[in-house]
Amino acid sequence: MNTATYLLVDGENIDATLGMSVLGRRPEPEERPRWDRVLSFCDNLSDSAAGGEGDDTRALFFLNATSGHMPMGFVQALLAMDYRPIPLAGRGSHDEKVVDIGIQRTLDALAQRAEEGEQALVLLGSHDGDYIPQVERLLAAGSSVGVLAFREFLNAQLAALESKGLTIYDLETKVHAFTIPLPRVRIIPLEEYDPLAFI
Repeated sequence: MNTATYLLVDGENIDATLGMSVLGRRPEPEERPRWDRVLSFCDNLSDSAAGGEGDDTRALFFLNATSGHMPMGFVQALLAMDYRPIPLAGRGSHDEKVVDIGIQRTLDALAQRAEEGEQALVLLGSHDGDYIPQVERLLAAGSSVGVLAFREFLNAQLAALESKGLTIYDLETKVHAFTIPLPRVRIIPLEEYDPLAFI
């Protein structure tokens, strides 16, 4: 029996980190992640984990719909790429993190399944430390857990869970989610250094 693979995307967090931390401005369309590439990467991980016969990734893309509106063009694009949009609405409070709460509840549900013996490969697209308790619970239950993020902007406590089995996949260099190079200054492991990228 194949292990299920789940991708949970905190789209707001990825977009905000890309805009504020990487680019220093609102991303242009060509600078945004190619979500089809992200899903293909996850499918490949699923295949690798299952010896070449992994199930398709169940990709959940969480959206804040508290305003009562959804970006329908983007929602249609997600559906066409086999993502399942999860538009969540809170009570209208500006400090209510509806996306974070939705992802936390989903991670808790997956952790409960893992504790009951139903293991999964769980991939989280976010830099946020709000998911640390859920990730720790999943790891303790024996699940394989990965985070897709810009490594240098990943919450330090979340990154520290690598010592407990968390795998970190860089969105640009490992997932190849972008079609153009991003203006990042990051620590490059020597074995990954390609001088041709800089000359």
